Amino acid sequence: MAYRESRGGNGRRVSGKTTAQGGKKSGFGTGYKPGKRPGAGERPERNSGGNTGMKAGEKAGFREASNAAAEVEEIGNASVIEGRNAVMEAFRAGRPVDRLYILDGCHDGPVLSIKREAQKHSAMIKYVEKERLDQLSETGRHQGVIAVTAAYEYASVEDILQAAREKQEPPFLILLDNIEDPHNLGAIIRTANLAGAHGVIIPKNRAVGLTATVARTSAGALNYTPVAKVTNLAKTIEDLKREGLWFVCADMDGTPMYELDMKGPVGLVIGSEGEGVGRLVKEKCDMSAAIPMKGNIDSLNASVAAGVLAYEIVRQRLG
Repeated sequence: MAYRESRGGNGRRVSGKTTAQGGKKSGFGTGYKPGKRPGAGERPERNSGGNTGMKAGEKAGFREASNAAAEVEEIGNASVIEGRNAVMEAFRAGRPVDRLYILDGCHDGPVLSIKREAQKHSAMIKYVEKERLDQLSETGRHQGVIAVTAAYEYASVEDILQAAREKQEPPFLILLDNIEDPHNLGAIIRTANLAGAHGVIIPKNRAVGLTATVARTSAGALNYTPVAKVTNLAKTIEDLKREGLWFVCADMDGTPMYELDMKGPVGLVIGSEGEGVGRLVKEKCDMSAAIPMKGNIDSLNASVAAGVLAYEIVRQRLG
């Protein structure tokens, strides 16, 4: 199945010069032919903050308390493994561990062994104070180590591309950067399924995993829509570009979405409400798409923005 050799001259409005993409295959093996790709160019960073009237110390304390409460709530809906032996055996058995909490400053042999296993399995590691571990613990016998396992197994990027090949469709992927709210992730997975996306890709760090809350919010879509977790989102985009995919980034300063050609093999990149898409990831994208807005506030919820842009891609594909 052949796709566009070049996106030049098709009426697409993009900024920057046209550059050629080459290099070795990434190993995904899609068979889609890459063509010339317009440069993403530099884009202004968004200011996600505002003057709340809090002093710096008060803000830090508030954030710390909010993070602790969110973690307690999330762990309450996930499978928790406590204790050094239990956590080590979970890794050895191949359990999908999303996050590993380790007592800050603890560097003895068993903990270092657990840390190495976590790194081999690409689990996110968080170093926390004993008070935080005590809050998260269900048994009170955590021994300085708590692991939180995923509610569902992760797919690979190749699994997602294979799903597109089996349907004989150009790949449609949704990539998420800095999405830490499980309700947002669940809603986006639900939208991805209904919009016909072949899968969702999330980064290992600074992102929520496949928790029970995510599964519940997806309304069952997680059973049908593969989700892959990658170590480096920017590198994954580069690999997929060499396989022929184009990437459009949600950005309030971008080109109006109706003026962009988003047909063919495409990856839609969505960032968080506060920070948007990170600079390095944004620079890897070929285009930036803005959603027209007429109200008094300047941003949409991340899952709503994903839905609007995903269905613009659907509209264009239906022709």
